[in-house]
Amino acid sequence: MEIIKEDAFRKQLKSGLEGSFLFFGEEDYMKSFSLRAAREAICSDETFAVFNDVSIAPIDYTPAALLDALMPPPMMADKKIVSINGLAISDMKQSEIDDLCEVLATLPDYDYNVLVISVPYGLIDEGNLPKHPSAVFTNLSKYLTPVKFDAVTGARLNVWVQKHFSHHGVSASPEICAKLIDKCGRSMFTLSSETEKLSYYVLQNGRNTVSTDDVDDVAISVIDSDAYALANAILDGRYADAIEALGVMKFRRVEPVIILSEVSRVICELVTIKALLSEGMSNAEISSTLKMNEYKTKLYASAAASRPLERLKRALLLCSEADLSLKLSPQGYTAIEKLICTL
Repeated sequence: MEIIKEDAFRKQLKSGLEGSFLFFGEEDYMKSFSLRAAREAICSDETFAVFNDVSIAPIDYTPAALLDALMPPPMMADKKIVSINGLAISDMKQSEIDDLCEVLATLPDYDYNVLVISVPYGLIDEGNLPKHPSAVFTNLSKYLTPVKFDAVTGARLNVWVQKHFSHHGVSASPEICAKLIDKCGRSMFTLSSETEKLSYYVLQNGRNTVSTDDVDDVAISVIDSDAYALANAILDGRYADAIEALGVMKFRRVEPVIILSEVSRVICELVTIKALLSEGMSNAEISSTLKMNEYKTKLYASAAASRPLERLKRALLLCSEADLSLKLSPQGYTAIEKLICTL
């Protein structure tokens, strides 16, 4: 069994990607980044991307859906890419694994495909690699080349955060980057979002250097960041973005009950701020009344102002119903996926 690393995958990407791949390992952000890079490389002509870039959401995956995606040849190109980002292999029954392998066995018949199945960290039984892989890992590796994504930590992560700030036109010292990591956690998903937000905040205030106060005032904890992103995607009806935001929280093993609680809290705060705005209160007055950080108040006020109060209330009711159903009959993340599709 050949297991390659992320850097080897990138080299193949530059030389012309072929074959099928199983993304696994600790660093979920780099999996998504590498998948996006593969899509851009294979679907360089955006005109035909709708035909040659086929993405199957985990909630929509079935063996038949995968086979249907693999069968059509590419349109005006040599290759097309088919991907499943966030498939929880460990949640699948043995019969479902067998069905998946049956479809994978047909890959030589459709060799114009590049298939990428990306598994969130911890949601596949790897066994004791490299010498003693699990049975499921061994079976999948017969058809897919495993690509391991190791966690980016320590100095490498600090440098990565610095580069992200630089990309957005601001600078931050190693000490500031370390402070941000300590506050927001080591998830590259969250750090990417927080560096972008901090950068815009600093530039808007006429500066180009991130300070300690900026991190204290603007950056928010990992669970708050994820819950806000998920709540807004649900409210806007952005199905794909909501599934992706939920996927980030699943990657981190955030319990479904906690996710629903945090999303409900965000929507409840939006309802409150919406009501205060309708009474004519300014952002500063709302911040003082609710004892909420001024930047967070401004962010939430903008989100609340753009949405009808009735939609916010309905979302809050659906969150409550989902939370109750989850507590009465454990459904895992399915209750949240149903919520995403209901509003």
